[in-house]
Parts: sequence; structure tokens; C-alpha cells
Amino acid sequence: MQNSLKGRSLVSLADFSPREIRQILDLSHQVKKEKKEGLVQNRFAGKTLALIFEKRSTRTRCAFETAFGEEGGHPVFLSTQDIQLGSKESIEDTARVLGRMFDAIQFRGFQQEAVVALARYSGVPVYNGLTDVDHPTQVLADLMTIEEEFGRLAGTRLVFVGDGRNNVARALSIGCAKMGVHYSIVSPRSLFPDQRHLENCRSIAKESGAEIRVTDEIGPELSGADAVYTDIWVSMGEEAKSDERLRLLRPYQVNDALMARTGRKDSIFLHCLPAVKGNEVAVETIEGPASRVWDEAENRKHTIKALMLATL
Repeated sequence: MQNSLKGRSLVSLADFSPREIRQILDLSHQVKKEKKEGLVQNRFAGKTLALIFEKRSTRTRCAFETAFGEEGGHPVFLSTQDIQLGSKESIEDTARVLGRMFDAIQFRGFQQEAVVALARYSGVPVYNGLTDVDHPTQVLADLMTIEEEFGRLAGTRLVFVGDGRNNVARALSIGCAKMGVHYSIVSPRSLFPDQRHLENCRSIAKESGAEIRVTDEIGPELSGADAVYTDIWVSMGEEAKSDERLRLLRPYQVNDALMARTGRKDSIFLHCLPAVKGNEVAVETIEGPASRVWDEAENRKHTIKALMLATL
């Protein structure tokens, strides 16, 4: 029996049970099939979606706008140049106003506290499109892509190579712990995720049987991996640390030689994009036969549509 997700916000996947994540993923596969078959529906007719962006975006913005619009809904883009968010008006007051005018709100920005406040005060579903510490809608697409490739999630092995304390690496540890995916972070020690976060994820993983591991050794964790994942080395807002990050992370570039260390011909490469080719990933890898990054990018749309259908 399915749980009703109507009215729920997605601030973090930590707030959703494995069964609820399963519901969203099953619906994601369904809406992707509908799209491929050319089935046009109108399930968001008469509904409005506020899209708040403090940070620039390609996939997140396009996924929310197209998923909502092609179902007959009206998305409204709001940058920090358009509204008073956190400047002349508190986030709480903005949340109350937007909640009276919109059926749902998406937030992509810096502080996790901002999306938490929007969810608390708006009275409508709020979706976290990215903060400095979390990226749950990205991980839904990642899980969908792994499931499409291997036919399952539980028992698969995903290795993240690079900046282990960035938002995607952290969000993946939550999603994998929930869904039984064995997850390893391979990262310089100075970029390990914080211990409290790891302990929380390992506690979650006890129920699913997943292993959550962190190491600075590149070789051992790659053996037998189903998927290898990386992200940009310099996140938005950290440009001043660019030279330091490049020096520190150069040995952790994902290339064909690193992919070969899985010992498998069917291992896939994932990246949340945008990618800086030649830094965190070699051109031949992201453009090669192991790459599933374009399927992964497309799946942002299908998983976001499924999330909104389930909660609206």
C-alpha cells in the first residue's frame, strides 16, 4: 500500500522513507515512459510553481519549468533581482506571501536554512533544488539512472571520487543509505564529509544493509564498482579556492585508467553536470561508452515531474 505524499516538501531525502523514495522512483519510470510514447496530459492545469534561484542553473531550472509546463501548469522564475528574499524582507515573510499565491515553491541557493524556512512557513510543498549541503532532486535522478542500467538499486556499488564534502557527495550518501546502495567516497582527507553526517548515514544504512565508506585511497574502493561518480572540483561560491582545489584533487581525476580499476566492462560513469572536462573528468571518459551523464541529466526532468505529481 502506497503512502500519500500529498502536501509533502522535499528538503532532504533524509525526511523520506525508503518506501516513499521507491514510490517517487516508480512514478519517475512511468512518466518517462509516457513522455517517450508522446502521451500528453494536463495534471498541473490551473496550478502555479514559484522557482526561486539564488544560483544559476541549467538542468534544475529546465527540469522544473518543462516538467511543470508540459503538464499544463504555470512556472514563474524568481531570481534574487526579482524578489526581496532575505534582503528587505525576511525569508519567513516571503514564504508566507508565496504560499498564498503559489501551489508549490522550488528553491535553489546557498543556505539549507532558507529552504527549511520556506517549507515551514509557506504552507505548500517546497522542493530543494540545491543548497550548499544538499541536492536531493539530483540524487533521485542518479538513483533512477543506476536502476535503469542495472535493474535494481539494493546491492549495487557506487563510488564518488573527488570533493567528498560537497553537496552532491553528501546527498548521495543519504540516498544510497536509504535505498541499499553500497556507497564509497574517495577523497583527500581534508575534504572528507563531516563525521556527524557520516554517522547519521551509517545509522540509516543499518536498515537497508548498505555500507557507507570513506577513504583517501583511490584503488581498493573501485574494485567491482557498478558506477563511478564525480563532480566539479570548485563549487559555486568557492572560486577563491580554485588553485588549491586543483592541486589537491588532480590525482583524483576520473579517466579511463581509473574506470578500468573497477575490473568490469559494464561499469558506468556519472556526473551531475556542469563538468569541467580535463579537470575532474577526462574528455574520453565523459564522452565514452561508459558515460551515462546525458541519461542522468534527462532523468532530472522525469524524477522532478514525479516528485511534483506525488506531492501536488
